[in-house]
Amino acid sequence: MSKTTDRKKLKTDILVVGGGLNGLPFAIAVAGAGLEVVVLDRADPTAVVENTFDGRVSAIAHASRNLMKSIGIWAHVPEAEPMLDIRITDGPSKLFLHYDHRQLGDEPFGHMVENRHMRVALQARAKELNNLTVLAPVTYTDIERRQDGATVTLDDGREIDARLIVAADGRASAVREGAGIGKVGWSYDQVGIVCTVQHERPHNGVAQERFLNPGPFAILPMSENRSSLVWTERTDTAKKIMALDDEMFHREMARRFGTYLGELKITGPRWSYPLALHQADSYIGERLALIGDAAHGMHPIAGQGLNLGLRDVAALAEVIIDTARLGLDPGTQNVLDRYQTWRRFDSMMLLGITDGLNRLFTTDVAPVRLARDVGLAAVNKMPKLKGYFMEHARGTVGELPRLLEGRPL
Repeated sequence: MSKTTDRKKLKTDILVVGGGLNGLPFAIAVAGAGLEVVVLDRADPTAVVENTFDGRVSAIAHASRNLMKSIGIWAHVPEAEPMLDIRITDGPSKLFLHYDHRQLGDEPFGHMVENRHMRVALQARAKELNNLTVLAPVTYTDIERRQDGATVTLDDGREIDARLIVAADGRASAVREGAGIGKVGWSYDQVGIVCTVQHERPHNGVAQERFLNPGPFAILPMSENRSSLVWTERTDTAKKIMALDDEMFHREMARRFGTYLGELKITGPRWSYPLALHQADSYIGERLALIGDAAHGMHPIAGQGLNLGLRDVAALAEVIIDTARLGLDPGTQNVLDRYQTWRRFDSMMLLGITDGLNRLFTTDVAPVRLARDVGLAAVNKMPKLKGYFMEHARGTVGELPRLLEGRPL
């Protein structure tokens, strides 16, 4: 199938709306397996500057790295810091839960990758695929979905005919809303503060998850003696912290961080974003599939938000390619039903778990605190149960699509 028939009309198998950290991996996976793919992205790809650090970092679980290796992205990632151990503590308690990657083998739990490096790697891999076209920056003015296909009209008047539209356009997905798919969820009275810290001593690949009363304080290992902080505070407190000057902000950060890595220095900017949970009423519509934040959003307490989206990527790519190889239409309802059946329960389970953990660890009642601490210590002494939780951290629990196992489509 030819993607371009004339200047005003394009044809493709799959049209992806959103060229971010879920949209482009999906497009690369499907195009790499032989289908014609067009990606629409509002962002200008030339705005990604590899040598300019902006502080944003993503946690790539072991299974997600398998996917990226299988579809040719990981070879373009210039720098990634392995997470070898995970240490979970509850406030000042001396009881803890420790995950050691060596108990599962030689591979780390995952890697921390700066978003600038990930975006450059995605763009580099996309350029290698002749059957993948990225149109950016561009917006659309209309989407028409029919039983036999879909047509998207761009703001410059061009039209794109596709057999399936994949919405990867984020939490406020315009594609989802335009399709009349609602969502349920709620906002937490919490804000995530994100910054990067340079420290005197090496972190040795250890990720720290400290449950403080306002919310988790995560210290995630990066290269060159740096760590990424995901610091949860109540909304009113977070506003005050973000309004502090650099010296006072550093003091508040250091008080929570501690001294185990020596002298600290904040590098790069700081951000804050409100924390919320949402779940789309359906992950599919006529000639439409939702992936990533367009389908679901969760509390960052377990650092699995991007990985949950990449599980969508792997599952949807698999059902589409398996169907196309039989010579069948990959955008039909029975194909989309298989995707939704595969992904919806898993997503709901993880959203429920993260929501429950957040509520449990922000409850400041003495008996609950004691139960939490005893529970962490007990799991630490139970190899089978701890092993199950460690596999969860690696993203290797459940019925995995081939890409997450490191196998090709």
